[in-house]
Amino acid sequence: MLAVERKNRILSILQTEKKVVVGELSKLFSVSEETIRRDLEKLEHEGLVVKAYGGAVLNENAQGDLPLAVRKRTNVVGKQKIADMLSEIIKDNMSLMLDCSSTALFIAKRIKERKNMTIITNSLEILIELKDQKNWKIFSTGGLLGEDSLALVGSSADKMISGFHVNASIISCKGFDINKGFTDSNDLHASTKRAMLENCDRRILAVDSSKFDRIAFNVVGNLSDIDVIVTDVKPPEGWLEKFRATGTECIYPEE
Repeated sequence: MLAVERKNRILSILQTEKKVVVGELSKLFSVSEETIRRDLEKLEHEGLVVKAYGGAVLNENAQGDLPLAVRKRTNVVGKQKIADMLSEIIKDNMSLMLDCSSTALFIAKRIKERKNMTIITNSLEILIELKDQKNWKIFSTGGLLGEDSLALVGSSADKMISGFHVNASIISCKGFDINKGFTDSNDLHASTKRAMLENCDRRILAVDSSKFDRIAFNVVGNLSDIDVIVTDVKPPEGWLEKFRATGTECIYPEE
């Protein structure tokens, strides 16, 4: 197993268990405890974990971005629910912008039966996922490649996005706070998401329930910047009142 694969597996375990033990990881991956300690030191340097005696815990306040390989294995059921609900909204012949979130990847997989779609995305994973779609127009934003996110970002990506106007833009976020709005952990990603929201008829935030009541480092926007929120669990009444007050439609599974 390559070091980067082992690192991603460790992060996946941390997403579920919230902590890891050096000795257990050493046995799991059949490597020395010293190798595991070096892995954890690298993850701590990236701001993703906090080393503890004999192991490490997940850094819940991490400003860094987890690799896409890890994110797309997190809350899979919730993201599939969101994709299912959005597939009812997305019709044939529509034009969409999709961000580089793991949620958007699930959406792309779910709408592949649609016809004559136009997709603009900064996600390499989505580009690969949709490469065989017949009679679809697939546009890549171009831009600076983020290694772990497999996303294209930066001024080139934002400029390309601003040259188009689509039926709907679908983005996700790292944190969603009732007062601070929706946030991301990276300023380049936040800028690209804002550009997508500025160049569409319908602005959709696809956010699973684990992101509610969390705040990441970079503000993307607030509720006035969103027309529709799609989530996997019915939000608390305080959130629903806020949505009603701002005229924001909220879609969630029927209980």
